[in-house]
Amino acid sequence: MPTIRPATIDDLAPLSQLLDGYRRFYGQPGDIDAARDFLIQRLGLGDAHLRVAESATGRLVGFVQLYPLLSTVGLAPRWLLNDLFVAPEARGQGVGRALMQAAAALAGDHGVPQLTLSTQVDNHAAQALYESLGWQRNDDFFGYRLALAPRAGEAAQ
Repeated sequence: MPTIRPATIDDLAPLSQLLDGYRRFYGQPGDIDAARDFLIQRLGLGDAHLRVAESATGRLVGFVQLYPLLSTVGLAPRWLLNDLFVAPEARGQGVGRALMQAAAALAGDHGVPQLTLSTQVDNHAAQALYESLGWQRNDDFFGYRLALAPRAGEAAQ
């Protein structure tokens, strides 16, 4: 079973590789430098809760990232579990489950009454994991997105 712990700046190189793999999984082009810069921002600003899974040999094999939000309707904090990724060679070994359980425990320790997440419609393996951990599919709301034009000098996302 992996060790789940907070990410640190010392994890930057292997964590950048994992983040790049995660982005490629979702059809984005590989860009280690961009992944590294994004992680430096997250770790520096402290605007996310980032946990890593470390194997018995000390190798990082996955991560989970949560962003604090607020629910106006619920008048309470709500965290978005935005990212979960397990290296392909570590899948099926309980790493994703351990990361998800650690995320829920962390949120509970912070008094957060609810976590939310979204996943691709065809990501059946992730859906099975979430549902096995008690997550319930939200059929009450539709998700929308709006692409905004980049500001002068910025690249499109």
